Amino acid sequence: MFEGRCLITPLRKRKKSGELYKRRDTNEAILGELLALDREDLLERCRIRSTRDPNRVPSECLLYLVRACRDDNSDGWFNLLWPLLIQRVRDRIPRIDVAKGAESSTRMTIRDQIEGRFLELIAEDRDQYQPALDYLEVNFDAGLAMRRRDAQKPAWRQENRSRPLEAPEHPGEISAEVEAAVGDFDPFAENLGEVYRLRLDAAIEALPEEQIRIIEMLRLDIPIDSKDSYMITIAKTLDRSEKTIRTYRDKAFAAIRAAVEEDGE
Repeated sequence: MFEGRCLITPLRKRKKSGELYKRRDTNEAILGELLALDREDLLERCRIRSTRDPNRVPSECLLYLVRACRDDNSDGWFNLLWPLLIQRVRDRIPRIDVAKGAESSTRMTIRDQIEGRFLELIAEDRDQYQPALDYLEVNFDAGLAMRRRDAQKPAWRQENRSRPLEAPEHPGEISAEVEAAVGDFDPFAENLGEVYRLRLDAAIEALPEEQIRIIEMLRLDIPIDSKDSYMITIAKTLDRSEKTIRTYRDKAFAAIRAAVEEDGE
């Protein structure tokens, strides 16, 4: 039995409407099951990383368990759990580019900012309850995605100012094969679940650097071009024509589609 934890502590953060944030019913039920386990069995469950394993502890529940260590009389249990939680964070933010053998300075900056702030919040929460962590107990991936977008905006803009985009072999042109491969595919149009998001992130990581830059700006809802001369656009930021940007985009979309569909087979 998980010592001293019979009740699930409610969240304290409130929405703008004044309503308290609430965990998903499924996660509340899972927490009830987890709290009935002894710590050895619970730790084994928490160590499962594969999203395909039905015994994997949801990240929201793992965060709850880490925060609940605040009421322990020692740091022993916390020191076993929190490395597993920080690994979940690292799984959801820019990873090492295996093909190149190193991370770009921009990705390192984004990673360090997100991971550093998360660790600060956990440390602060150990001393005094931090409502800023509550949303992550509601939707862990969405909460990290918001933090990732916030960190990406200044980081990518700074890199885009300092490095020119390589010219394509045939600027503004795209082959019929690429057009057919892209079709009406939009990798960000639907939320197809965590497994799809992991495949999508891996597919983007495998793209050439210039295509990654365009895809990341599209994810930030930066338009390719605009009639508004004051609006920030991808074409202006990278100093390329609209046609060239669309060529890169379509090549990237074709590669992403092939990768996620191949992984899904």
